[in-house]
Amino acid sequence: MVRRTYRVLALLLCMAAFCGFPGSLLAQTGKTITLRMLEAKTGRLIATSHFLVRLDHEKTVHADWVVQNEDGTGKLTVPRGASVLSIQATYDSAMRIFVNCDSDIGEAEPSVRWYAFSEILTTGIVAANRCGTPKAVARLRIVPRPGEFVFFVRKQNVWEEAREFSSQ
Repeated sequence: MVRRTYRVLALLLCMAAFCGFPGSLLAQTGKTITLRMLEAKTGRLIATSHFLVRLDHEKTVHADWVVQNEDGTGKLTVPRGASVLSIQATYDSAMRIFVNCDSDIGEAEPSVRWYAFSEILTTGIVAANRCGTPKAVARLRIVPRPGEFVFFVRKQNVWEEAREFSSQ
């Protein structure tokens, strides 16, 4: 009888430890980053239709991973095992994609830039702003907080809209 009691207690203890284990794993991977999208020339926060998230150099876009706050910022829970992030956003009811300003000016096809989650979580990142004039960019002194990713965008110009329309 005593042996059976010890076995039951040991079994209950193991079950409690095992059930607590997944929760502790989720706590480790449940880190969130704050996304702030700013207009390149003015530095004002822009609300978007959707944030388009890509991870680890994959082509798959995840528009449903970001929870948008009322102030226009977004919260992204870092998926377990993910190391880098690329992000874009949409406007006009998700019909158009903002141009990210971290690409070099004059590129025929803007290149996708990838940012490390580890750096975002420890120090925060402000992406380059190559859309505004040097004087305007110098006025925008954005200091990120740990866990914050700030990026600059602009709306597509007429030629970019025409190119996007003709490729569809």
